Amino acid sequence: MTTFSAIRWAVDPVAFSIFGLEIRYYGIFWALAFIAGIYFFTNFVRREKLPEKLVDSLFWCATLLGIFGARLGHCLFYEPEVYLAEPLRILNIREGGMASHGAAIGFLLGLIIFSRMNKISFWWAADRIMIPVAIGGAGVRLGNLMNSEIYGRQTDLPWGFIFERNGETVPMHPTQIYEALFYILVFVVLVWLYYKHDAGRKHPSLLFGVGLVGIFLSRFLLEFIKNDQVAFEANMALNMGQLLSIPFVIVGIIFIVKGLRSEPQKIALAATEEPKRKAQKVAPPTAKKR
Repeated sequence: MTTFSAIRWAVDPVAFSIFGLEIRYYGIFWALAFIAGIYFFTNFVRREKLPEKLVDSLFWCATLLGIFGARLGHCLFYEPEVYLAEPLRILNIREGGMASHGAAIGFLLGLIIFSRMNKISFWWAADRIMIPVAIGGAGVRLGNLMNSEIYGRQTDLPWGFIFERNGETVPMHPTQIYEALFYILVFVVLVWLYYKHDAGRKHPSLLFGVGLVGIFLSRFLLEFIKNDQVAFEANMALNMGQLLSIPFVIVGIIFIVKGLRSEPQKIALAATEEPKRKAQKVAPPTAKKR
């Protein structure tokens, strides 16, 4: 097969500039992921008649820790010798390097803090956050495509991409697109379970488990056709991405089983009790009969 039938990919990763500041597609997709998260959680709390302040609380607790975890995860899992020698470089997110496994750990820590702050079940937040995480992850992978990074090995398939900005001359697997499609599929399944089957209430931890298995099992499988991200992976039977994915898949399976066996969840939220208490305080006294 000749390279004529392949897709030549040489897209500029910079979408536009504002006063000399480059705005990259990768950053735009991250921003869209945040917007999706806010949209869905606003919908969740309105649909379940919960205080909308939960949306802001979740953003500060889970989202920011997720970003921090993604960056720290890349630095410690893939290039520890570089970033431990120059710790301040960890803060330079413009040079790239975000790990989904680190983001997952950051999200989990954020959810624990969120649930304790708001006196709400951890599973309430964990189940629902997987929906925007799945569609947001798809967007981030498309951002990787725009950056011409994290792609696969050489392929003879007609949809192979020649990443010309990286000096490639032969078609490679566009694994960014493969992974994005898997994440979209996970997103569709989660939305179906939540809205059509009320799984978030009937089966606590099920959505969370399905999300973990769907995202990290697809990541594990696609790593077999991906190029190594760092040199030390060359002699490994399973690369770093696969080794880090295995625990998440196992935990996800455990939570799926737990969710299928669990009873419907009663949301314990202190904030939902406040309006009731206030209503009781302002209720007019019963008129005395004379």
